[in-house]
Parts: sequence; C-alpha cells; structure tokens
Amino acid sequence: MPRVACIDIGTVTARLAVADVEGGRVLRLAKHSEICNLGEGVDATGRLAQGAMERVFACVRGYVESAREAGAVAACCTMTSAARDAENSWELGAALDSLGLDPLVIPGEVEGALTFLGVARDFPGTRILVADNGGGSTELALGSLLPDGRLDLSFVRSVDVGCRRLTEKYLSSAAPPAAADLGAAHDFAAAPFAEAVEAGGLAAAGTRGATDGAPERLVVCGGTVTSLVAISLALEPYDSSRVHLASLTRSQVNELEARLASMGVEERAALPGLQAKRAPVILGGAVAISELMRQTGFERLQASESDLLFGLATTAAAALTGEDSPVTWKPTMRPLR
Repeated sequence: MPRVACIDIGTVTARLAVADVEGGRVLRLAKHSEICNLGEGVDATGRLAQGAMERVFACVRGYVESAREAGAVAACCTMTSAARDAENSWELGAALDSLGLDPLVIPGEVEGALTFLGVARDFPGTRILVADNGGGSTELALGSLLPDGRLDLSFVRSVDVGCRRLTEKYLSSAAPPAAADLGAAHDFAAAPFAEAVEAGGLAAAGTRGATDGAPERLVVCGGTVTSLVAISLALEPYDSSRVHLASLTRSQVNELEARLASMGVEERAALPGLQAKRAPVILGGAVAISELMRQTGFERLQASESDLLFGLATTAAAALTGEDSPVTWKPTMRPLR
C-alpha cells in the first residue's frame, strides 16, 4: 500500500495531504492547510508577487519535511488558478524544484476532474454537479460514479470566478462594500456561470431549463463553503465531521452574504468559525456561491471536504504503481529523499 504526499498550491491556500491508497481507494488521508495568498495582486498585474512566492516556498518546505516524517515515499505538487494566470509562475516552479518536487501547473479541466474524483465516492450512482470554488476560479464538473468505480464525466469547465478575484475587482475595501460594488461582483460572476450552465446542461433537475442528464445534487468544495458552514454553526474550534456533507440552503447562503457584507474585515475576522486570514476574501466567495446557486436553480448545496486532494491522492498512487489513472492524467511523482 503506497503512502503518497500531495501538495496543492491554490490562489489562497497551500495544502498537503498524506494518504494511504489501496486498490484505487483512499483508506486514510491527513490534510494540512495554510493560507498563503499566492494570488495576491495577480488579477491586476498578471504576475506572482515576490512576497507571495516566499510565503508559499516556506510553507511547502515545511510540508516536504512533514511528508517525510509521516512516511510518504513519494510526492507530487500541483499549482492552479493563480499560477495559470501569472506570467512568472516559472519562478515559483524553479524554487519548488529545489525542494525535490516537480510542480505542475494543471489546466482547470484537470483540476475539475480531480475534484470530481475526490467528491464522487460519497455519491455513488447519483448525477452530481461538483463546484470547486477557489480563489481565482471555480471548476464545474457534471457526472456520476458508475457501479464499477469508473467516472462518467459529461462536462468539465473552469470559470474565472473566485473569492480573491472578486475581492480584488470589487470588494477590497476594509469597510462594508457599497451596494453598487456588491451588485457589480454579482454581475461579474453571473455571466460566466450562466454560460457554463447553458453549455453543460447544469440546470438542476426539475427546474426550468433542465435537460436530460441534469444534476440531482450540487456539491461544493473549497474554503469558502466550508467556512460558511462553520460560520452558520458557530464552530469554534473547527470540526470537519460537522462540516463534511453538511447542507446550506440558497436562503442561508444569501443571509450569510448579507451578514458578511454588513461588516468590515476586522468584524468578519472575529466571527466564530472563520479563519482570520480568510476574512478579507470570504464575502467574495459567498457572492460566487450565491450566484452559482441562482444560475443553476439549486435551492440546496452540500459541502464536501473530499476535494481535489482526494482525487490527486488516487492518481498519485496510480502513477507510483503503474496503474491506469481514473482521469487519464497523472502527476509526476518524485521520491522523498
């Protein structure tokens, strides 16, 4: 049974998973997460800031050491939206290479498929729409997990709507935002979501516009949705067992958005259930999820912590043992020396 380490570097958060995988199933997975804000300023400049790269490098250096201590035999490393957008992401890649990693900037469609792979195990035989709402983008994947364990994916798309992107465009003031700015953020999110819904048949089953093969459930991943659940439950400390697969109605999401919009960043940071470092971008994330629910017609979502890291662990083990990857993409594994 291989023990693998998977490092994912997102726009807001850098994460580590150390997992035991057998027969394509993740039997044990320990996660660590740190808000590094790699995407700070990328939307405006098209470049990764030096300070942001230094934060990520220091974090990942610690992750590599932790993975060794945990007994992982090999590691892979992926970078997502911020690295896709930045012209100088190679600089961070070169630094991470010095740690013995082979960091890959993955396309949004691969990111979406990996996330779907991680989520679908909790919904066998159900037609689901998985939304991975991150800092710079939201990956949308529609499909189901077949009885033989294969994925039936009919649509995957990456949409440039994320909590940091919306924040830096419209909501960056420390004070509560003006109504016009909040409306502009919704308008920005609405257009690409609406286009994806029409192109992929993502309208909720039983709603106007739903097509054959419409999704029966909306499952959302990422720090925004887990934080919204934690805020709604006033979880302190955070309890993943109460967050994973918890539901939020569209009305609850809208109420949480309105509550966050009435506060400044310092007030949000003091909310039970919210990491203080996420306070500057949580409103942008709430806007994105609210607009996604409006465009798809779903009145309820389920939050999932079985996200990209679970899918990445499965493909990492397949790459290490020479088995076929369930998503036709394999990471580059490097031994942990």
